[in-house]
Amino acid sequence: MRIVCAMSGGVDSSVAAALLVEAGHEVVGLTMRLYDASGHERQGRGGSCCSPAEIDQARDVCALLGIPHYTVDEQERFTAHVIDDFAREYARGRTPNPCVRCNEHVKFGPLVARARALGAEALATGHYARLEDGALLRAVDAAKDQSYFLFAVPPALLAGVRFPLGTWHKDQVRAKARALGLPSADTPDSQELCFVGGRDHGEVVEARAAALGLGTADLGPGEVVDAEGRVLGAHGGIHRVTIGQRRGLRIPGSSPRYVLRVLPEQRQVVVGDAASLQTHALTLTDVRRLAPLGERETLRAEVQIRHRGRPAPGRVELAGERATVVFDEPVQAAAPGQAAVIYAGERVLGGGWIAEAAG
Repeated sequence: MRIVCAMSGGVDSSVAAALLVEAGHEVVGLTMRLYDASGHERQGRGGSCCSPAEIDQARDVCALLGIPHYTVDEQERFTAHVIDDFAREYARGRTPNPCVRCNEHVKFGPLVARARALGAEALATGHYARLEDGALLRAVDAAKDQSYFLFAVPPALLAGVRFPLGTWHKDQVRAKARALGLPSADTPDSQELCFVGGRDHGEVVEARAAALGLGTADLGPGEVVDAEGRVLGAHGGIHRVTIGQRRGLRIPGSSPRYVLRVLPEQRQVVVGDAASLQTHALTLTDVRRLAPLGERETLRAEVQIRHRGRPAPGRVELAGERATVVFDEPVQAAAPGQAAVIYAGERVLGGGWIAEAAG
């Protein structure tokens, strides 16, 4: 079978390609150039997906494996759907999830189309997830599971995708890479967003402000208030804070204060104690279904509100493209703009975007 393997230059996609070659498939490596890294080279930890250095490394891996390698330019699409969405969401006082947006709009659709254009029957990636009988499942390595980031990929696209690492553990992947002598064997895992580099997220938003028409009314300073509206201090812009944040608030008092809510119209940041971060219910919008669920259906499920978060059981009420989640026990720091993914055990049923969180 001819398979296109998406190559980021990291160890995971490198081993995914190697496993496909070992299985006897005709493999083609394909790397996406997603952003211009000039001017903000990484100063953080770990490797970076699809930076110039990683593109070169992907090419070297393909040469060692004896397979062709191509690079495609997707910078315009990535900027529109990921970077600009990231900036707009923070300017609205929401916390975006660019990795989900990237998978939804940039990686899978265009790569599946490219794979077909190259005469391939399937697309493979280095994601830690599994597909069985059309169902998207968690990876065997729970610590590396990436199914959370994949809930918004349309089922029609997933039908033509392979995840070779779904049954592998990360230490096995690195051991395999070393055994094969792959140059990516000891490449550190990425620890931050690929396009951020050494900047903080506020600087990323400000860099796109002019292009997006964001001005002082969107990004200017404002008040930090408590739940009763008493002014406690000032902030440098709502785009610089997120729900649950404690560091950098610079407000007086000895007790810890956390960001509870962001009010974009008033340019206010509401703070309070840790107990006030608890959420019992969520309203989700733009709901996607990866399992045969009805337009209107109520079910018991587990809902995960962040990549590293623990799935929390509760009741999910689906109503078209909206859903309400009522948790059995409260969850901490549910941020509007983040993805909430619905699971039944290991299976991804679907998910949506947090519009509101109710204490």
